[in-house]
Amino acid sequence: MELKRFPSIYVLLVFLFLGFIYYVTVFVFIEDWLGLPSFAGSLNALIFTFLASLCAFSFCICAFTDPGGVPSSYVPDVEEYQISDQETKKTGVHRMQCDKCSIHRPPRAHHCRVCRRCVLKMDHHCIWINNCVGHRNYKPFLVLIIYATVASTYSATMIISCVLQKDWNSSQSLPLKIFYVGCGLMIAGLSLTLGTFLCWHIYLTAHNMTTVEYYEGKRAAWLARKSGLSYHHPYDVGFRKNVTLVLGPNMLKWLWPTSSSHIKDGLDSRSTRDNS
Repeated sequence: MELKRFPSIYVLLVFLFLGFIYYVTVFVFIEDWLGLPSFAGSLNALIFTFLASLCAFSFCICAFTDPGGVPSSYVPDVEEYQISDQETKKTGVHRMQCDKCSIHRPPRAHHCRVCRRCVLKMDHHCIWINNCVGHRNYKPFLVLIIYATVASTYSATMIISCVLQKDWNSSQSLPLKIFYVGCGLMIAGLSLTLGTFLCWHIYLTAHNMTTVEYYEGKRAAWLARKSGLSYHHPYDVGFRKNVTLVLGPNMLKWLWPTSSSHIKDGLDSRSTRDNS
């Protein structure tokens, strides 16, 4: 990943928003509700600081890690041509040569119009990390969503608890009430959004599927039904194996974004089929 790709208005907005959430959660709401000098206040501030740090770390790993490009020297072997040709006839969704790059590409690679190259096992281009989400950085992306969902839910809990216990009958200014309620609604909405996004990617991970492949699969299933056939996602090798292909075989390292020794070069699309 070239360093010049990292600075972007969206990336800066993410860090500013993260800083805002951290500040108001710790120094406004936890301080107002429990008091930072108290044991409960210090403990909650420490927990949220830990979660926010994991979010920031995972975000940086996601943004700086190259998702995986197709080497210019890549040429699929004869068997791969035959497999892809058969799948193309059935589904009509894959082409072995990119129309834009004019290079051969593995079956799970797709062209990104933003990055202007083919990306291995491309899921989508994420403007918030200014990078594609693909073969090499999908795990840190998934881990990022997990930490962000947990952190935002924790923050929402702190804020809503503070709002509910606050004595609003006393002389409190209207702008302060609007600020408290507005923050609660905003963080609760963020938690719901991230939680929904997390559920979506858990579903994709459980089926060893990318977002691109999901929509291609819908079309493939329609074409198969039209021909009186049934469609099965060719890379789905069972829940347990699908999860370990993304997160790794060691459960203790599942939530560590830099643990990626299990990730191969991503060029051999047949590896998942051979393991089924």
